[in-house]
This record gives sequence, C-alpha cells and structure tokens, in this order.
Amino acid sequence: MRFAILEDDPAQLEVLMGWLKEAGHDVHGFGLARELMRVASRESFDLFLVDWGLPDLSGEQVLRWLRVERSNDTPAIFITARDAEEDIANAFSAGADDYVVKPPRRIELISRIEAVLRRSQPRTTNQTLVVGPYSFDLAKKSLVVDGSPVEMTDKEFELAAFLFRNLGRLLSRGHLLEAVWGRNPDLATRTVDTHISRVRSKLNLRPENGFRLTPTYNFGYRLERIDPSEAPSVGEVALSSS
Repeated sequence: MRFAILEDDPAQLEVLMGWLKEAGHDVHGFGLARELMRVASRESFDLFLVDWGLPDLSGEQVLRWLRVERSNDTPAIFITARDAEEDIANAFSAGADDYVVKPPRRIELISRIEAVLRRSQPRTTNQTLVVGPYSFDLAKKSLVVDGSPVEMTDKEFELAAFLFRNLGRLLSRGHLLEAVWGRNPDLATRTVDTHISRVRSKLNLRPENGFRLTPTYNFGYRLERIDPSEAPSVGEVALSSS
C-alpha cells in the first residue's frame, strides 16, 4: 500500500514512517500541508495519515480540501494530540475515517489502518479476485477470462490485478509504478503506459465488454465498470471520427 503522512514533527514523522515501512508499505512523508496538497494534486495514495496542528494549514483544512475540492475519497486517519469530543466530531465531519490520539501505539495504529483499508478495498477469498468474467488466482499469478486462460507476464498480471482491486479509482502513474515495480529510479513512467496498453489489449477492456480503462492527462489511469449498453455502436464511432 502507498501511504502519505502529514506530520510537522520530524522525530514523530520518522517513527511513523519506520513503523509503516516495516509493515511493508510505501510511505511518503510531508512536513507542510501545502506540500502534501501539491503532490496529492498529481499523485494518488491508498491512505492519508494527517496531523491536525501544522505550520501553514490545519489537518482539518487539508482533509476538507481533499474531499471537496479534489473529490478524493481516499481513506484518511487523523493522528493528533487533540482529544476533545468536539475536535473528534469535527474530524469525522471533515471526512476522517478514524481518529488516533497521540502518542500513537504501533500495534494499535497498524490494526486501525488495516481495519480502515479492509472497509475500502474489495475482499478477496482464498487468494482469488473475481470481477465479472475476470478471475485472478493471486497465488499462481494466473488469469482466466470467461473460462479461458490469458497468457501474461508477471508484471502485466500484477498491474491488471492492481487495477481490478482499485476498480473505479483514479490511480497516478507514480502509484502504479510503485505498486507493481517498486521504487526504482531507473524506470520511467512510460513503462506504465506500455504495460497499460498491453493489459487493455489482452483483457479486451472495452466499453462494449463492460469495462473502460481510460487515461487522465498528466495524472494516470482509471479502470471503470460500465453498462455495455452505454457504449457507442460501431456506426456511432465511425460517424464521430469522420
């Protein structure tokens, strides 16, 4: 998972990042609210961990910006010293999914994070992810579509599975790159575009088949499930392109 932590105390930020990296997550730390907001405008995350008191803007203002201005429903947890009932109520009103009072405890925090993510992610059973005609065996890295196996490389499979796990979400190229290839400075985001094209072709992700995999300029991609009846007919496509 890819997390963003907003915490202006360098020591506290280092501790939190250490805990979550040990738990196997990719973690990005920010000391200023506007710094996180700048990055969140062009990158996607699986979870935001937000402090309340910050030098520039409050954590509440950041969360309201995410929810209202960016229409971003990524799960968010407040980690703050504020423990008044009114503050907690305001945090949930701003769109928080959970609230942790400082000092956080490692096991409790990780458990709360896992609980929030379980509510936001599709469930898988016995290492199998099934969405419509697409059946992913996550352990064997094999995919069957309408009963027929699809030949894919490991990276193509991982990318396809990640897209289907995040059906409907707009995912940045950086997020996709980290999730599938890890943090590798030698890889360009063009790698994502190339593999997206292959996945779209091999899985036939077309509106007429009930799925749409579309790019968003200067950001990334979104895989959506749609009603095939809403897809334009061949005649309409030809007419619109003439």
